[in-house]
Amino acid sequence: MRHGKTVNHLGRTASHRKALLSNMATSLIIHKRITTTLAKAKELRKYVEPIITKGKEDSTNSRRVVFSYLQNKDAVKELFSAVAPKVGERPGGYTRILKLMNRKGDNAEMAIMELVDFNEAMLAEKGSKSAAKKTTRRAGRKKKEAAGENTATENAAE
Repeated sequence: MRHGKTVNHLGRTASHRKALLSNMATSLIIHKRITTTLAKAKELRKYVEPIITKGKEDSTNSRRVVFSYLQNKDAVKELFSAVAPKVGERPGGYTRILKLMNRKGDNAEMAIMELVDFNEAMLAEKGSKSAAKKTTRRAGRKKKEAAGENTATENAAE
């Protein structure tokens, strides 16, 4: 039974799990995208999202707290200089997990984990969709045109 099981231990001791998640979070922040197993990606999401939230506030204390988790100066610098300003207005959900095919050797479920605001392909696709003209099937245009004609005829009458 899984009563009250909130943490997937990933078959590791607490110290090994802490080191694993710290290294994976560092790699995610520096490279913006990593490939790992689905179970590790799900645990990493719970680990790294509070760190990114902490990175939104650039203070000495928040830098120290983040460094205590990541143990890497380059990752802390990247988080506060590049990642945090880009996700500043986002209220959460900084990561995306995309499932891949199973790994050939042991049939483990694989996934790509990436930072949401750093996927150029999806951002470009989103930009092209917003540039397209939106059309509606409502009669709102007819009302506006009728109102425009009424004002035009009133202006001509004056």
